[in-house]
Amino acid sequence: MEEVDKNFTFFRFEDLRVYHKALEYVEWVHSICTLFPENEMQNLTVKFTTTAQAIALQIAEGSSRNKPQFVYYLKLAKSSIRDCVVYTALAYKLNYLTEMSSDESRGQLMELTKMIGALIGSLQRSANYEER
Repeated sequence: MEEVDKNFTFFRFEDLRVYHKALEYVEWVHSICTLFPENEMQNLTVKFTTTAQAIALQIAEGSSRNKPQFVYYLKLAKSSIRDCVVYTALAYKLNYLTEMSSDESRGQLMELTKMIGALIGSLQRSANYEER
């Protein structure tokens, strides 16, 4: 049986730091939503966790496409980030999140936005360079 190189990943998105950062945020959202009241389990909790997961899913899906399509999926991921900002604000206003947790969520989302923005810029610059 052939030995597989542990440093090589078959799926390109697994090499992206932003993908792993998105997974960390999903994990954080799942853990924080366990503190929400039980009557929110079918409403805010489901929407918040699904939208957080969408960030990582869109990064993964886009990575398998050409550069312009990857940029499109990264922009969709940024849209999901904005949705998570709204869910964070709503959860805070409903007193499901503390100010510290709200700030932590917003901090992670800002970091993801910056990372995705940098990746979009890099992809667009390399696409423009290739056209020359």
